[in-house]
Amino acid sequence: MKKILIVEDDELIAELEKDYLNASNYETEIACDGLQGLNAIRKNQYDLILLDVMLPKMNGFEICKEIRKDMDTPIIFVTAKKEDIDKIRGFGFGADDYIVKPFSPSELVARVKAHIGIHEKLLQKSGSDRDISEEIRIKDLRILPLSRRVYVQEEEAALTNKEFEILLFLAENPNIVFSKNNLFEKIWGMDAIGDTATVTVHINRLREKIEKDPSNPEYIDTIWGAGYRFKL
Repeated sequence: MKKILIVEDDELIAELEKDYLNASNYETEIACDGLQGLNAIRKNQYDLILLDVMLPKMNGFEICKEIRKDMDTPIIFVTAKKEDIDKIRGFGFGADDYIVKPFSPSELVARVKAHIGIHEKLLQKSGSDRDISEEIRIKDLRILPLSRRVYVQEEEAALTNKEFEILLFLAENPNIVFSKNNLFEKIWGMDAIGDTATVTVHINRLREKIEKDPSNPEYIDTIWGAGYRFKL
């Protein structure tokens, strides 16, 4: 049974999420403040995390940032903060999805199911069909597909799951321009719920981690009006 952590300080909302997820055969736990949630994440393994933004003791953005230092567990923000800047911040910190309150419980369950499925497919892909000695090396960039690690000038870059998948896909298909829609469908899946602005946020974060000068990238080009291309 898949295990989900709900980090939510509103008891009614937390119980609503729990009831619907339990009814869909998910095991759930609830943390009522940020520190309690982060401690639970560090002690246990979860298949997905539902995370509010406005939490006592530690906010959701800070928690997401900490999680993404060493975990690629799917994260869905469920929050009343609906401004575009908040959504961009959430995706920028490594969230997989962003749901604004009030929400449809059945839609929440559908998104949970979709993101767990996508994550499992990515793990299966990384664990098969690749030779252990295989690596991609371009200039000072080294990508290890099997271990899902990336090095820049022999220093490891801490990429989120989606950042790694974008980089790997582009590097395996150099000099080809992919639109935002192409990348969204390839990385998030045809049935994923979201929009292509997510791609822009992830590309920008990826450049900050692998480029010497993100404003003048040597690896990932922006082709205005068309999309992105990995230069080789």
